[in-house]
Amino acid sequence: MRFAVGLISIVMLMVALLGCTPSSRPIGVVQPVGTTTQVKLESPVVPPSIGSTSLGNVRDGTLIMSNDTNDAEMLTKLWYKRTREAALADYPLGPGDVLEISVPNLDEIQTFSARITGDGTITLPLVGMIQAANLTEAQLRDEIRRCLEAKYMNDPQVNVFVREYRSRQVAVTGAVQKPGLYNLTNGSNTVLDLIGEAGGMAPESAPRVLLFPTESTTQVTNSAATSPSTAIAFGNGPYAQLAPKPEPVVINLQNLAQGVNQIHLTMPVRPGDVLMVPSGGEVLVEGWVEKPGSYKITPGLTLLGSIVAAGGPHFAADSSAVELIRAKKDGGKLSFVADLEKIKRGEIQDIAVQEGDIIAMPSSPIKIGPYGVYSFITNMVRVGATIY
Repeated sequence: MRFAVGLISIVMLMVALLGCTPSSRPIGVVQPVGTTTQVKLESPVVPPSIGSTSLGNVRDGTLIMSNDTNDAEMLTKLWYKRTREAALADYPLGPGDVLEISVPNLDEIQTFSARITGDGTITLPLVGMIQAANLTEAQLRDEIRRCLEAKYMNDPQVNVFVREYRSRQVAVTGAVQKPGLYNLTNGSNTVLDLIGEAGGMAPESAPRVLLFPTESTTQVTNSAATSPSTAIAFGNGPYAQLAPKPEPVVINLQNLAQGVNQIHLTMPVRPGDVLMVPSGGEVLVEGWVEKPGSYKITPGLTLLGSIVAAGGPHFAADSSAVELIRAKKDGGKLSFVADLEKIKRGEIQDIAVQEGDIIAMPSSPIKIGPYGVYSFITNMVRVGATIY
C-alpha cells in the first residue's frame, strides 16, 4: 500500500513537471499591461523608434530614454532663456511685498510703510496711487521722485526698501531637509542655491529634481531667441506667477559625478517656480532570482545592484536577457533588455533604477531542463523519505 501511494505521488509529480515548461519562476511572472516597447541594450545598438519619437538610445554605453531626451531639450531652452534674462539687476516688485519708503525732508512721508495691493499699486500721502508691481526698487524710487518734483519739491531724496518679500518666493518640496517657501534675492539664484537653502536633499531622496517652471512650453520655445525683458521674465501683470503650472521637467542627477547635467543645476529660478525632490521609492525584482520582492532604492542603485540585493540570479536564470520595465509619462511602458555579464565586464553601462521599475529575470531554456531533473530527483527523494 505504501509503495502504491509513493508510486502514484511520483507519477503525479512527473506529470506536473512534464506538463509545463516555466519561462520564469512561479512567483516571478511579469506581464506588462498596455503598449510595451522593448529595447535591447547592446552597444552600439541604436534602438528603434515609432514615428519621429525615439524610444531610447545607447550613447557611449549609457541608456538615454526619450523622456530624458525631451527633458534635456526643454531644460537647455529654459536655461538659455533664463541666463539671457539674468542680466536684470533685480527682480521687479509684486503683490504682497511690504515696502518702507522715506523722504527725509518731507514730514508726511518721512517714514512710511506700504504693502503692494493685489492690483499692484501703493498709495502714498501727497502723491496718491502709484503702480508699483513690475517695477524694480530703483524704478519705483524714480517714479516717486518724479511725482514729488512735479508738485512739491526740487530734487527730493527718496529711499525705497523692501522689508518683506511675498512675490519672489519659490517652493521647495519633497525629500529635502527643510521644505518650504524661499525668497529670491536676485536674478542669479539657481536651482542648486534653492536646494541648499532647503538644507539639501534627504537621504531617502531620488537622484533627480522636478522643476515646475512658471513659463509654459510655448513661452520657453518662442522666447528662446528674443531679447530679455521684464515682461518675458516675469509675465504680464501682478498675477502672472499665479498661472497654472505646466508639466515638470526632470533634472536627472544620476551622472552628476561625471559632469553630466551640472549646467542644469545652475538654472536660474524665477518667482513662482516649484522644485520637488521625489523620494527614492522601491524597485520590484521578480522571476528567477533567489529572493524576489520589493527593494528600497538607495542613491546609486542600478540594475545589477538590484539583482545582487535580491540574492543574485537563480541557477536556471538567463542573465543575458534581464528585462527592466519602466513607465513612461504618457502611461505606456518601456521594456529594456540587458546582459548582466556584459554589464559586469563593462561592455555596456549599468542602468540606474527608478521608483516603480520592474526587473524580471527570465529562465534559460538550456538550464531549465537540468534544473527540472534536479528538482524532480530532489522531490522524489523527499516524497520517498516522507512515505518510508
